[in-house]
Amino acid sequence: MNRFEESLDAAELRFAVVVSRFNQLLCVRLLAGCTEELLACGAAPDAIDIAWVPGAFELPQAARVLARSGRYDAVITLGVVIRGGTPHFEYVCGGVTDGVREVMRDTGVPVAFGVLTTDDAEQALVRAGGSEGNKGVEAARAAVEMATLLPKLAKGFESPS
Repeated sequence: MNRFEESLDAAELRFAVVVSRFNQLLCVRLLAGCTEELLACGAAPDAIDIAWVPGAFELPQAARVLARSGRYDAVITLGVVIRGGTPHFEYVCGGVTDGVREVMRDTGVPVAFGVLTTDDAEQALVRAGGSEGNKGVEAARAAVEMATLLPKLAKGFESPS
């Protein structure tokens, strides 16, 4: 039986973090949790690049450019979408989710999804450093784990020469 072990060692990895300015007070909290966790996993401060975009809908486009650059082992997307009184919420959430999935599929680069989709600001607060933790931390851990796992998986399935 082959087992590919989890690793949270970010010492040799580079990360791009794409953050939405919309709902910025919440996004700053997600970013703080994310960067603190990357550093705790051993990432060097100069191995973390941060790009701000206008809103959550723009996250996938910036993530795609960064993933295709070849400079990063993983990309992390951070944003907050809060339900309003119109169907706009569903369109934005669907577009962001589909866009991030397409970036991963098209580039092969791990893209961690740290986008909160909540009914109200209170729900977002408890997920951005409140009683339910910080989803920025979770996104950072997912990025590190996937960036270390994918090369192991590829190597593990190479055919012998």
